[in-house]
Amino acid sequence: MRPSRRSTDWARPRSALCERLRAWLASDDRGSASLEFLTVGVLLLVPVVYLVLALASVQSAALGVEGAARHAARVASLAGDERSAEIVVERSVRVALADYGIDADAASVRLDCGRANDCSAPGARVRVDVDARVVLPLVPSFLGLDRFANVAVAGHATQTVSRFAAVGG
Repeated sequence: MRPSRRSTDWARPRSALCERLRAWLASDDRGSASLEFLTVGVLLLVPVVYLVLALASVQSAALGVEGAARHAARVASLAGDERSAEIVVERSVRVALADYGIDADAASVRLDCGRANDCSAPGARVRVDVDARVVLPLVPSFLGLDRFANVAVAGHATQTVSRFAAVGG
């Protein structure tokens, strides 16, 4: 039986391609490893560094908001009446958020004095909720990009008013 002509037509370009591939693989590639390392290193390093910066920023804001809520609940439980509790809560939240670089004007604070709505009653539970939004690092504010690239963080704290609070008067 005579071999078909088609099989030899396929074999010829295929062998030429294999020869080119062998020649390319056998070629000298000295010096290209450092270039490949730098290229891949930069391509991988930049996103990893940005991820670390973003996570650090969000973690710092979460700690700041949680600390602000805890400190506000503490001072609210020591305040004499509800009006003074609201004032000291607002002031303490502003100071705590400023310490962590969070815009206090963009944060919201809720003060809940329990069922009796009296923050100075002995045994009352004072709850403070602080919500804020943190802009991710290196996001420009033009075109309103910072409105989309932010993360919401919240902190909650509850403090019980001492049962001896009314005694000291």
